[in-house]
This record gives sequence, structure tokens and C-alpha cells, in this order.
Amino acid sequence: MTSLSPELRSLLERVPTAGLSAQLRKRGYESIHLDGVASLVPGQRLVGTARTLRYIPHRPDLFAEHASGYNAQKRLFDAVGPGDVIVIEARGDATSGTLGDILALRAQTLGAAGIVTDGGVRDAAAVAEAGMPVFAAGAHPAVLGRRHVPWEADATIACGGASVQPGDVIVGDADGVVVIPPALAQEVAEAALAQEDEDAWVAARVAEGHPLDGLFPMDARWRARYEEDRRGA
Repeated sequence: MTSLSPELRSLLERVPTAGLSAQLRKRGYESIHLDGVASLVPGQRLVGTARTLRYIPHRPDLFAEHASGYNAQKRLFDAVGPGDVIVIEARGDATSGTLGDILALRAQTLGAAGIVTDGGVRDAAAVAEAGMPVFAAGAHPAVLGRRHVPWEADATIACGGASVQPGDVIVGDADGVVVIPPALAQEVAEAALAQEDEDAWVAARVAEGHPLDGLFPMDARWRARYEEDRRGA
């Protein structure tokens, strides 16, 4: 697994997921969105590296074998470190909780950067009040065992329709959550930030009353003007 340098983390904290999504798409990565999840607290951002947890559908015999005692869920929540994001595969089933306030508190005290689950969250108000970013498919009062069996940790999973491996870079904001292969994180973050600057310049021209034709996207004439303004800045 990987960790983010302070410089890369700072860069990713400045880049919106929409920009990262666009840059990843240019490089052939389409299925990098953890669909169906949103922050419990509007406006929170999330940046970190993945620690993964997989649940399988509930079955009484498997639950008895794998869920009692110090199971995979509890082991992972005890093992996270600073900057880790716990990413939970719950098959998009939000009809029971996949974590609650005690587990969220444990991750927070160990320095985790946040949690993403495509399932539900119990004690959602308390989890949100604690302040650590948590992105989920919704809130639900039922316990884990209504729908899920905690199966394995730190393996490749599917969360919200995206493949996630331990060490992948996870970024979340008001638009959603994306997963970035670690080898591409620096490249796409820098490219997305450059695109943000360009888009801000275009937005300023639109605000001045210029029509979109030739401006968005920029044709050669507008590109030349943009580059001239950059040189003069």
C-alpha cells in the first residue's frame, strides 16, 4: 500500500473531483466513480489512500463463522492509520448499517482520513457530528447482520461500481468520490488544476458577455489570447 506525500495531498485537496474525473477519462479510465455515495455532512472533502473491506450477502451459517468475535470489520478498524480511507463494499445495499458511531470513532482516533461505503450507516447523526468525512449510500437503523457478513479486508473490492485496491487514492467532495491509481495521482492532479485555471479564465470571459462559440472549448484565437494573458500575469 502507498501513502501520499504532504505535497501531493495538498494538491489533491485543491482539485475538484469533476476535474479529476475529466483527466482520468482522457487517459482511458471511465469506471473510477464510486456511484451512489454522498457525504453525511454537506461540503466535506476527503483525500487519502484506500484500506478495503468486503461484505458478502447475509447467510446464517457464514455469519456465525465469520462475523462473531474479532471479525474482519473490527480488525480493519483497529488497523487503520493516518491518511487511510476505509472503503467498504456492501454491494450497494443500504438496507442495514455497515458501520456505526463506535467504529467511526475508532477510525477517527487512529487518524483515518475518512470512510466510504456503498451501504448504509447506523447512528448517522453521531457519525456526522464526530466530524470525520464519511460518504455513504444513506442512513439505516438496522445492524450489519440484517444484510451483510464481514468477509475480508485489504483485498481488491468493488465499491459503488468501481474497482478499489488497497493503496488507491480516494478523493471525495460535493460531486461524489473518485478512485485514482496511485501511479497517476500526481499527473492527473496537476493536469486537473491547470484545467481549473483555464476554466476560470473562460468563465471570466463568459461573465463579460462573450458567446460560447469558439470560447468553450477554446479555438486558436481564444487560445492565443489566453496564453497572452498568462504571460502577462
